[in-house]
Amino acid sequence: MIAFTLPGFDLPKFIRATLAEDLGEGLPGGGRDVTSESVIPAEARFSGVMDSRDAITVAGLPLAKAFFRHLDPECRIEALVADGDQVASGTDLMRIEGRARALLTAERSALNIVQHLSGIATLTCAYVGAMREGSATCTLLDTRKTIPGLRFLEKYATRQGGAQNHRMGLWDAAMIKDNHVAVAGSVGEAVRRARAAGVEKIICEVDRLDQIEPALQAGAHHLLLDNMDPATLAEAVALVAGRVPTEASGGVNLQTIAAKAASGVDFISVGRLTQSAPAADIGLDFKPL
Repeated sequence: MIAFTLPGFDLPKFIRATLAEDLGEGLPGGGRDVTSESVIPAEARFSGVMDSRDAITVAGLPLAKAFFRHLDPECRIEALVADGDQVASGTDLMRIEGRARALLTAERSALNIVQHLSGIATLTCAYVGAMREGSATCTLLDTRKTIPGLRFLEKYATRQGGAQNHRMGLWDAAMIKDNHVAVAGSVGEAVRRARAAGVEKIICEVDRLDQIEPALQAGAHHLLLDNMDPATLAEAVALVAGRVPTEASGGVNLQTIAAKAASGVDFISVGRLTQSAPAADIGLDFKPL
């Protein structure tokens, strides 16, 4: 197995489950690649090249290696670039040589994950570039708007594109949003309850300037300034006056991010990075040996 590890992510389990789904394990007639078994001789060998048809930021190559080696432990793989590299259209990413049936069976799963993760990394890189037009110091954050089961991989991809991870889940920080405030009665009361519970990091969403001081007085560690225009963001940053980090969220796209960054916020979070990234156009062409 490839030496690729992420805290909280079980790579062998992911590889097995993904291939089992594609092979139809447990279904009537399932558990095999009927096309490769019927068309490709058992002794046939292939060599191939994975290449990008787009200019991309690469992510997911170690997982592609893991898919191929799971089915052909003796296959030869040469990575020609690394995750996080920005490459031009037409760039070769990986060379592969091994048993034809195994490589064809693993091909779709390997390509799917590289296309998906590279798409996220590429979009993230575009957002970082646009953000830099407004601020040299603002940091881009991802969100929890991820596909179930793929969060660790998708957040890995945003890091390859130049972002930092926000919360990984519901467990590593409190994020008090409008629905929590509605139940608690006020921003200040919601923050006070989290502090009383001993929560180490409390992020509090505010969508009005008059909520800032109550949130800070109650002990919020980080303010999420929700759906504010750049002028209001700048006013909010002035009111916070460096007491806690500030984060802009909502209404952020490639056209608006520079102005929001120029307001002076420390962070900008963007759900689109994982929610709306198009897959990168990556192909894999084999030839018999």
